[in-house]
Amino acid sequence: MEFLTILLPVFGIFAIGFIGQKKIGFDTRSISTMALYIMSPILVFRTFYTTSFNIDYLYLAFYTFALCFSLIAVVYVISYFQGYSTPETCGMILASSFMNNGNYGTPVVLLLFGATGLKSAIILMVIQQVVMCTVGVYYAAKGSPDGNGGIRSALRAVQRMPIVYGGLVGALFQLLHIPLSNSVQEAVNLVADAAIPTVMIVLGMQLANISIKHLAKAKISWSLLIKLAISPAIAYALTLFMPVDEMVKQIMIIMAAMPTAANTTMYALQFNTESEFVSGTTLISTSLSLATLPIIFMIVL
Repeated sequence: MEFLTILLPVFGIFAIGFIGQKKIGFDTRSISTMALYIMSPILVFRTFYTTSFNIDYLYLAFYTFALCFSLIAVVYVISYFQGYSTPETCGMILASSFMNNGNYGTPVVLLLFGATGLKSAIILMVIQQVVMCTVGVYYAAKGSPDGNGGIRSALRAVQRMPIVYGGLVGALFQLLHIPLSNSVQEAVNLVADAAIPTVMIVLGMQLANISIKHLAKAKISWSLLIKLAISPAIAYALTLFMPVDEMVKQIMIIMAAMPTAANTTMYALQFNTESEFVSGTTLISTSLSLATLPIIFMIVL
């Protein structure tokens, strides 16, 4: 019950967005775009501007890519034995290999570990965004009806990701010791502090728009098993070889146990790659995480 007190406030904020979308019907895409392109880059800028860099961040980058490709390998093995087509395999990769550590994982880490843990969570979020808009877009494009343009689409997606630029500018300002005036810093703090609750409400809105009709039960069961159980197990194995702080290891495992990333639904819709399956997995994995995450907390913490 103690861990539920961490998750219930998070789900309460999701519920605000969910109910608001059902009752009022907001333009979710516009609000999501604002959070992604305006607010989140400011939050990332502040983190990179105020955080002293060390070798741990290289380990975090290696870990994120290693986890992603390990999960993709698991999907390929299952797809081979189940006889899934290329679009089905790519849909499973989108649903199983990318965790929601932006508008779900980051708030949970903040509640569990406070401001100290939040810095590591944001670094992981930025790296995960890079992985999603490269590897994720590649597989979304590969699984589309024409199956073309995967690498080109991924490169274009990276160029359009403002979160990456926010991190680069923040790091540059820190390395060059460029000071911010009190008024500018206050403005940055106002937007950065509003970013996390906004993206949480947006996730609730996105979940309200998801349909789970005609889902393949066996396929979605495999995807849920990979995302909610195999992913944190692989993350734990990877942390055994990582010379990082114990708290950072705990955050890495908890982030790996997060449900399917909401952004993968947008990629699946954009490229018409198993969009109903990916969106259904997002909704179900997010709902099930209320039961699975407390178990991960008890094991890890």
